[in-house]
Amino acid sequence: MSLVQILMLVVLVVMFIAATKWPINIGIMGLVGAFVFGTFVFGMDDKEILEEFPASIVLTIVGVTFFFSIAQKNGTIRVLVDLAIRAVRGRINIVPWIFFVVSSLLTAMGTFSPAAVALLAPAAMGFCASTGYSGVVMGAMVINGAHAGGFSPISVSGNIVRDIAEANGFEINGGALFLAAYVINLLVTILTVVVMKALGRLRTVPDPDNLESWGAYGDSGVGSKGPDSDGRLPRQGSGSGTAVAVETEVRTATSPMTRQVWLTIGLIVVMVVGAVGFELPIGFLGLACGLVLAFTSLKSSENLVSGISWSTVLLVSGMIVYVSLLTHAGVIDSLSKMAVAIGAPLIVAIVLCYVIGVSSAFASSTALLTALIPMSIPLLEQSALSATAVMSALAVSATIVDVSPFSTDGALIIANTQGGEAKTIWRDLMIYAGFVVLIAPLLAWALLVPTGII
Repeated sequence: MSLVQILMLVVLVVMFIAATKWPINIGIMGLVGAFVFGTFVFGMDDKEILEEFPASIVLTIVGVTFFFSIAQKNGTIRVLVDLAIRAVRGRINIVPWIFFVVSSLLTAMGTFSPAAVALLAPAAMGFCASTGYSGVVMGAMVINGAHAGGFSPISVSGNIVRDIAEANGFEINGGALFLAAYVINLLVTILTVVVMKALGRLRTVPDPDNLESWGAYGDSGVGSKGPDSDGRLPRQGSGSGTAVAVETEVRTATSPMTRQVWLTIGLIVVMVVGAVGFELPIGFLGLACGLVLAFTSLKSSENLVSGISWSTVLLVSGMIVYVSLLTHAGVIDSLSKMAVAIGAPLIVAIVLCYVIGVSSAFASSTALLTALIPMSIPLLEQSALSATAVMSALAVSATIVDVSPFSTDGALIIANTQGGEAKTIWRDLMIYAGFVVLIAPLLAWALLVPTGII
């Protein structure tokens, strides 16, 4: 690697340290870093520096947070989460797994993963704010669920991997790819729940402000005690502070089903059908449906745009622009070539898993699937390793790290986080993503490549 490439990586590390220690948006640092290197090292003008500006990601975040911020204000999110909790009789530990399954079903049917996450994140994070469930774990549920189903035979990512393999003379088993992605994402999610529970961070006392607005689960007993040891919410009337488990009796929802709520639910259905059935961009759908709600909420129209997560837009935009310069400087390509040059097939495979995993934590998973999976072709041509196993391991490594705050999926989780956790979700998700980057590529490699199980 050249001195410039090394320096750019060092600057990236410094950005992370600074953003963790001080309350400065790392996106600003990314844009400044891109300006300095782009202008004074590569001689680029502003249009060239911003060539990879993530307009589609920005539109997704703006559109989704605009619509669902209105849905939050008019009580719709509260109603939906309330109904979900009541459907499982107050057992809040079951609700996150419902989001995992629904997310995987959406992507298995062909929905692009950011669209699935965008549809589910508002209700999922609203649930966390109202019950004290970990936003990091819920984020992992939604995102890992999306990628568990994201390599089905009819999915975008699944077709990308198979097309790359066929273009280079290899055939991979589409069913095995799908199964591998689902199992590994499921295992990582289970491990996340187990570890967070062992650390005592699976649930916390819900935010008092959200509880006050929620008003569906008792009185001071909820605020003081939170969910009981079985993961159930206390019933109303437990004013002594004792958590009384909900057994068979399920109270009717106290959240009002107003015309505004019914309209919002109808528009959510429109967004789901548009994104899943017609593959329309979720960002534009969010803006269009949000505009309909805005015209029915004219009395509070001056506050509607404030619900857009502008800080998340800045964070993601700045870092993607900077990482695009890393690609322009040949950093990613150098790392891949260094991996292939090692020689030993099994070692090359695990290094490639880590290269694509680390890179994908800061860039588009789809783009990296297209760019880096072909790097495995020389390895497959010179070894007896299973093409299905190697490409499946690389595909999983590239997508499972999308819990990173710098990915579209991770950014959507941050943008929809509510309550007190919104202040720390970026840091917590970054730490969690670091552990996933360390563990998931190794797990994918160990289960698939040396065993040759697929």
